[in-house]
Amino acid sequence: MKLDKINLKGENSSIEILDKIFAKKINKQLISNVLYKINANHKGRKAKTKQKNEIKGSTSKIYAQKGTGNARHASRKAPIFVGGGVAHGPKGEASYKIRKINKSEKKLSISSLLTEKKEEKNLIIFDDITTEIKKTKEMNEILKKHDALNSLLIFDKVSMEKIYKSIRNIKNTKITDINHFSIIDVLKYKKLIFTAKSIKDLEKRYT
Repeated sequence: MKLDKINLKGENSSIEILDKIFAKKINKQLISNVLYKINANHKGRKAKTKQKNEIKGSTSKIYAQKGTGNARHASRKAPIFVGGGVAHGPKGEASYKIRKINKSEKKLSISSLLTEKKEEKNLIIFDDITTEIKKTKEMNEILKKHDALNSLLIFDKVSMEKIYKSIRNIKNTKITDINHFSIIDVLKYKKLIFTAKSIKDLEKRYT
């Protein structure tokens, strides 16, 4: 498969990419499942209350079973007493199951999203950047020219170093590499931008 490639001067060329990444069937259900698992695993669950068996104190019966005229009670640790345990309260982080995302799920969900970005014409591939861009204004103009003011940039290390200072203060953009982006990043931003080297690195990793 050939995809369009562009340099910062606006000159077009093409790059050959394997169909395995950008020609997958778009599986919305898989994407939804993976997103659910990621969100569930990252959700903070630190609140914890003590149950009856975790309260310190005497376990003796508080008064006789019969003859007092009161209801039957055993330990004062019961949830109905002040200072007793809490019934059905939050149990802390350790009690929640970690939802496993296997490698094939992750790869297929990413491929589905990349295919969707390509079909919606929200995928841009730049030539590797060799000249440093220092000015935020200059980088902003480049993104504006390609209608990419809301974008995730997945760059190779050298290209990232060349533009990092100029892009870090631009709103609604994020720059990262192929080892540190997630399905959430791809969904969050409208445009997805690669360099020629980073897309080849992605090809090796996801095939």
